[in-house]
Amino acid sequence: MPLADPSPGKPNPFFRERVTTYVRRQFLGLLGLSFGWAWSARGAETPAESKGKGGKKGGGKGKGGEAKGDFVLPTALNAHHELNVVLGRPTDKAITVSLLAKAATEAYLEFGPAPGKYARKTPVSILSAGQPMEVLLAGLTPNTEYFYRLQSRKAGTTTYSARPEYRFATQRALGSTFTFSLQGDSHPERMGKVSSPELYARTLQTAAAGQPDFHLCIGDDFSVEQVRTVTAESCAGPYLLQRPFLGLIGQTAPVFLMNGNHEQASLYNYNQTDARHDVAVHAQVARNKYFPTPGPDGFYSGCTETLKGIGPLKSYSAWTWGDALFVILDNYWHSPVLVDSGFQGEEAGAKSGEKGTKGGGRGSRDWWALTIGDAQYQWLKQTLEKSKAKYKFVFGHHVLGSGRGGVDEADLYEWGGKGRGSEGTFKEKRPGWELPIHQLMVKHKVTIFFQGHDHLFCKQEKDGIVYQELPMPSDKDYVAYNDDRYASGLKLPSSGHLNVTVSPAGVKVDYVRSFLPKDESPENQQGAVAHSYNVKPRGA
Repeated sequence: MPLADPSPGKPNPFFRERVTTYVRRQFLGLLGLSFGWAWSARGAETPAESKGKGGKKGGGKGKGGEAKGDFVLPTALNAHHELNVVLGRPTDKAITVSLLAKAATEAYLEFGPAPGKYARKTPVSILSAGQPMEVLLAGLTPNTEYFYRLQSRKAGTTTYSARPEYRFATQRALGSTFTFSLQGDSHPERMGKVSSPELYARTLQTAAAGQPDFHLCIGDDFSVEQVRTVTAESCAGPYLLQRPFLGLIGQTAPVFLMNGNHEQASLYNYNQTDARHDVAVHAQVARNKYFPTPGPDGFYSGCTETLKGIGPLKSYSAWTWGDALFVILDNYWHSPVLVDSGFQGEEAGAKSGEKGTKGGGRGSRDWWALTIGDAQYQWLKQTLEKSKAKYKFVFGHHVLGSGRGGVDEADLYEWGGKGRGSEGTFKEKRPGWELPIHQLMVKHKVTIFFQGHDHLFCKQEKDGIVYQELPMPSDKDYVAYNDDRYASGLKLPSSGHLNVTVSPAGVKVDYVRSFLPKDESPENQQGAVAHSYNVKPRGA
């Protein structure tokens, strides 16, 4: 029986009903019905679901599973559900701490450059229930590791309690060695059949144990498909759901987000006059509210655009850390046409409001119309031209924001300059662009392009650039989805995360696997490195 909808508002055009049998219900409090979020929590798996699936590959079909089952908040997240910490926007001299409490709380941070010795502390912050508050730790020393501890008490009580000590780092100096971590599409809306919250938590805990300087999410982490009605509160539900999970790593590694197609935060939706406009606004506002998102400020460069209802868009950004340049692209906020799946089955290539052919936008669509936009392209070109970094990393949800494959798609349209037929030329379709995006990255010696969307691990190379597809961090079936769309490269199944070590001598990429305890075996161990490779500086 469908859950009652507690939130008045417009019907959600992206809502997808889940058909399932509930074993028992455990609503997630702050993350549950009060925000119009349509799922409950389940206490046990069926016998069929509990069978081990140690590392099998899929047949290359499917996009990564559909929703089935209910959502359980793992025990590891209990403390993060009550009071949550996510770091963000690190610079050479500051870092932002986002605090979110379930109930009214008083809190302060104590911190210093040595473990257990806190020379400084912040004023007490008064946290309202369910409302994030950002605390800036400023006046820090560059290239320094800091240690901090959160002290908190419920409003009306007298005694503070201390959280465990965690660490973070300010901008690394040239010649430093450091690590960062990445996750692929987590898809919490596909719980039960594919996405396991316990497995997702284990992945993030393992990533945090590696003490990365920051953690990047490649997109499809905040789907609105289970929001029944469109209000600011209901569209915040996916972001609130992720806070306890990303708090597992965000308390020690600043988190950077990217939009995927399932976030539905896009220019195409924004330009509509129905509920799609509201979804785009509410989703981007929630992203920038609940996670410290960088905008151009002197340390970060990026999108300078401001939109009505949203404010600063903060869709793409870049920064330098040690010997590396980091560039986050956005596939969706700067394309006036629908890039991937949309309105109740509306697909790219169909007229607005009509159903098209499913499967990533196949059919009679104009692929040249998909774009990162002139402003983002010129910013990317200028960012790569000006950078003297030894390594350059570029991140995007997918090569074209739609379709499947890595280097298999890299020759096409604005990314590679070629159409599939007599569809026009790059010079005709992109006047004022020096080169297609891939050729621009080749010219400026990009080291690795990281993408998600396809739900498997695959490492490919083209013209000296590594194209790295990211595995899901939460896939309990351990499948290499869409592997038939990758004609080359090393392909491995999910789940896990990537840990990247940057040093003067080179870059090392480790694929670190994750398994549920019941699925572990001598061959499939939590935290084991399934594959590792090294990339030397371009031109070395």
